[in-house]
Amino acid sequence: MKKGLLGILIGLMLLTSGVFAVSSAEVFVIPLEAAIDPGLASFVERSYREAELSNTDLVLLEIDTPGGRIDAAEKIKQTINESTLKTIALVKGGAISAGAYLALACPEIAMLPGAIIGDAEPQLGGKRADEKLVSYWAAEMGAAAEKNGRERLIAMAMADRDLEIPGLVEKGKLLTLTYQQAKEYGYADYLVADRAELLKVLNLAEANIKEAVLSPAEKITRLITHPFLAPLLLTLGIAGLIIEVFTVGWGIAGFIGLFSLSLYFGGHLLAGFTGWEAILLFLLGLILLAIEIFIPGFGLPGISGLVCLVISIVLAAPSWEAGIISLVLAIIGTIILLLFSFKFLTKRGFWERLVLGIKYQKETGYVPQSKDLSIYVGQRGVALTILRPAGTIELADGTKLDVVTEGEFIPRGENVEIILAEGIRVVVRALRE
Repeated sequence: MKKGLLGILIGLMLLTSGVFAVSSAEVFVIPLEAAIDPGLASFVERSYREAELSNTDLVLLEIDTPGGRIDAAEKIKQTINESTLKTIALVKGGAISAGAYLALACPEIAMLPGAIIGDAEPQLGGKRADEKLVSYWAAEMGAAAEKNGRERLIAMAMADRDLEIPGLVEKGKLLTLTYQQAKEYGYADYLVADRAELLKVLNLAEANIKEAVLSPAEKITRLITHPFLAPLLLTLGIAGLIIEVFTVGWGIAGFIGLFSLSLYFGGHLLAGFTGWEAILLFLLGLILLAIEIFIPGFGLPGISGLVCLVISIVLAAPSWEAGIISLVLAIIGTIILLLFSFKFLTKRGFWERLVLGIKYQKETGYVPQSKDLSIYVGQRGVALTILRPAGTIELADGTKLDVVTEGEFIPRGENVEIILAEGIRVVVRALRE
């Protein structure tokens, strides 16, 4: 009797432990908010890896975005397609432009009251893109919809205003569906009040909810790789270095330029869009520019340095098209910034603090660095500018020469002696008592 009772108790314990051993379902929520950019693409990829490791039952993409970059959206779509996890899109506000593309990439779509989907025309500089890009993007939209059993032409009409669907959208207008229209035309599988109602419909009301959160590094990456901020960083970086090339020594413009470019490359490196080859090429460009800065005259090192910087900028971008666009915008911004600085900063005397303001003319005793300068070796003079280490000196007879030191910085007004002349390179050292 006791043995039988003991067996029953053991059996109940094993049964109970088996029940509790069965883990509840898990839903992994990934928010797709604000602009779709390279940083968001990296965040989504990392979130899917985390979801796969935790044996997630469902990935819920909560979409509320005005769109963003096509290349970033395509990368997110690739992440969705390559994952073995079931994915559902929950459109909370607007799935606009690239956001509509990502919603269509999901096998099922749920929408909240007031949500919309569509208006996916590709644009460049605020204007409709060329016909080639529009045609490509419309085909991509149609293929994403068709893959998941939706009418292809409706998706294409969201991206190409030249398409007409009688009773839905006329030619010349882009298609945007309300949540009710999306349900009617098969572009929304569920209309729900909130996330909780959707999970209830999917029999996942008791599931554990885990939400993906941007790490501090990903937040910085998203900010730096933003389509508007990346060209701005390049503008400040290029303008700062250009100013520094034509400035004696190294100053505030160079630090601003170097810091801005470091942010640009660092952000794209963290986002996974580039490797160390672009960083090394960038550093090589800086080294060549530094050689040019400390040696008077603009020659091969300076040109080679700028070429290295340009190539590294394009390599660091998510795609060469995006790199060229950012570079073109940066060059335009640089020209505007330089013109502004010359026009306004000179009025306040600020530019003179950055750029050498002395005018060198033969009438004032300046000697062009083209003749044999070895005749000046051993002569003494005074530093007209700060030698850090390049600058200008004036000899006792009024002759002015471009010189460099042996590496030391010599303040303005210090007595110096010419110790070496090699071609156009004149080396001096300080005369100290």
